[in-house]
Amino acid sequence: MTTTTALWSFALVVGLLTLTPGLDTALVLRTAALGHRARAWGVVLGIQTGVLAWGALTSLGVTALLTASQVAYEALRWAGAAYLVWMGVQMLRRTARETPESGTAPATRDTFASGWRQGTLTNLLNPKVGVFYVAVLPQFLPADTNHLAMGLLLTTEHILLGLLWSTALIAGARLLSTWLRRPAARRALDRLTGTVITAFGLRLAFGD
Repeated sequence: MTTTTALWSFALVVGLLTLTPGLDTALVLRTAALGHRARAWGVVLGIQTGVLAWGALTSLGVTALLTASQVAYEALRWAGAAYLVWMGVQMLRRTARETPESGTAPATRDTFASGWRQGTLTNLLNPKVGVFYVAVLPQFLPADTNHLAMGLLLTTEHILLGLLWSTALIAGARLLSTWLRRPAARRALDRLTGTVITAFGLRLAFGD
């Protein structure tokens, strides 16, 4: 496999992965739809920071330890599941404290740093991302290349595709932000997102 072939093939695989609705999409859409522009971009770049970390660790061979060590994998899996369930339940609790009359909810800080922390933790505590990289990335590393450099190049390709898709998601969410910032719509969005995130956490904990 040549470098060019590897780049195009990997772009197809991670492009389809990026377009598939999942936890990252739900987080970005929810944050952007509520008008939290700075926090939304923090979430996006936090997610991509996690992708970069997984790609670099895979290229160095470190994440292979997760697949080799059942204890390490299980510890990360349960930590990730607990974090996701906590995050989802927090969203659901906020909507429970709102009242139709007041239409108010505890303020969420619209800061880049808080969004970046959320995005980074969500990605790094998901062992399935690491397992994906361990299983897939080595298949796209030509034998005559420096594996670390090539791995980082492929990871960068994944990050760029993720940024492009996230830009489209944020732009689309902004079109609906006025309607979604209404109290009833905001509660519905938070309940939906909180339920989805909690379900992801439970699936990570108890799924195959």
